Amino acid sequence: MRLRFHRRPAALAAGLVLASAGSLGLTATATAPAQAAACNGYVGLTFDDGPSNDHTPALLNALRQNGLRATMFNEGQFAASYPAQVKAQVDAGMWVGNHSYTHPHLTQQSQAQIDSELSRTQQAIAAAGGGTPKLFRPPYGETNATLKAVEATYGLTEVIWDVDSQDWNGASTDAIVQAVSRLTDGQVILMHEWPANTLAAIPRIAQSLAARGLCSGMISPQTGRAVAPDGGSGGGNTGGCTATLSAGQRWGDRYNLNVAVSGAGNWTVTMNIPSPAKILSTWNISASYPSAQVLTAKPNGSGNNFGVTIQSNGNWTWPTVSCAKG
Repeated sequence: MRLRFHRRPAALAAGLVLASAGSLGLTATATAPAQAAACNGYVGLTFDDGPSNDHTPALLNALRQNGLRATMFNEGQFAASYPAQVKAQVDAGMWVGNHSYTHPHLTQQSQAQIDSELSRTQQAIAAAGGGTPKLFRPPYGETNATLKAVEATYGLTEVIWDVDSQDWNGASTDAIVQAVSRLTDGQVILMHEWPANTLAAIPRIAQSLAARGLCSGMISPQTGRAVAPDGGSGGGNTGGCTATLSAGQRWGDRYNLNVAVSGAGNWTVTMNIPSPAKILSTWNISASYPSAQVLTAKPNGSGNNFGVTIQSNGNWTWPTVSCAKG
């Protein structure tokens, strides 16, 4: 959904699998260790109308810095025009969905026209490296039996929304954050990649969800509801290997995370730490830091399991991780 004088792009991606595990490294001193905060539920953050060179990079950067993942409902015409941004979405750990090719009122079109809108978008996203979408969001949230029949032929699950952020209608940053606060487990919120107020809201969205024990999840192709990431597309696997996070010990100001790598013996894991959290220490890897919020990990002969200690600085949202061979 969006106002016609604004259309922008979005992005898909790669990254994080949550699991339960024992503690690793560090011994608590004065404070008894506690299990790292678990996800009490998952919500679906969605951004329509991408991708674009103007808005997608900043949105992806904000999501990664704040440890969030989202589903990007891309228009086929923009996926075809900006294929590198579709790939960037996937590499950032996002999921990519179909939002039609030209954003028309599909309920006013013939079955053949609807078929063209969906099929061309499937092809454009796949050609750009976004995979074959399993999710479809109808423009303006308008649907009917003819549209649903075409969706079924492409194996697409229709995803509307439970909460409308109204960012397309000029909602303030405060109002967008307030809309996110109404989300409950399994629900989906409508946002767009082009409003400046939406971009500004990202850090506060992360804080709002973390305060309620909610995590950003994937949208299930089976149910259309938000669920835990499953390790598939956008699940920590960007290049032939998978990095899986599990909880270690937690203290008052920091926590441990364990990372298990599978699928390759020679790998590079990229970890994006949500600001203002910082990595204090690592073990069993050769570590480098391309930027203050990014860790690049390579094996150092200690196997395929490593760990990090993160100082939360008030942000307990877990990092996102992606793995590539070599």
